[in-house]
Amino acid sequence: MKKLLFARHYPSPCFSGFLLSMRLLFGILLLMHGFDKLTDFSAYAANFPNPLGIGSELSLALVVFAEFFCSLAFIAGFLFRLAVLPMIFSMGVAFFVTHDSSLAQGELAFIYLAVFVMLATTGPGIYSADHLISKLCWTGKDAVACNTECC
Repeated sequence: MKKLLFARHYPSPCFSGFLLSMRLLFGILLLMHGFDKLTDFSAYAANFPNPLGIGSELSLALVVFAEFFCSLAFIAGFLFRLAVLPMIFSMGVAFFVTHDSSLAQGELAFIYLAVFVMLATTGPGIYSADHLISKLCWTGKDAVACNTECC
C-alpha cells in the first residue's frame, strides 16, 4: 500500500516543477468551484443534479468533498493518489453522466478529468508532502519520525 501511495522514484526537479505548477493551477481552479458550492450549499442543493440516484444534497456534498477538500490535498501533494481519486470520479460523472459525454456542454469537466488522470499516473513529484513523507520513511535518517506501522 505504501508503494502505491508514496512513490520511491521521483521525476527530475525540472519535471517536478512542471507537476507542481499543474497541481497549483488545476487544484486552485477546482478549489474555487468547490469553495463556491461550499459557501452557498443550500442554494446549490435545491437545483443540483442527482446523477447517481442518491439525492441532490448528498451528491452536492460528495462534489464539495472532491472539489474543495481533495483539492487542498492535491495542491499540497498530500496523499496525492488517494486525493485525486474522488476528483477523477466527480469529473467523470460530470462529463459522462451529467453532460452525456458532450464536449460542447462538458468540456471543462473533460479537461479536468484528462488532467487529473494524467497527473494521477505521474504522481506529485518531489515538491510535495508525499515526497517529504517518503523521504522520512525510507531513508532511515529519522526512524523515530516514521513508525514502521504507519508507513
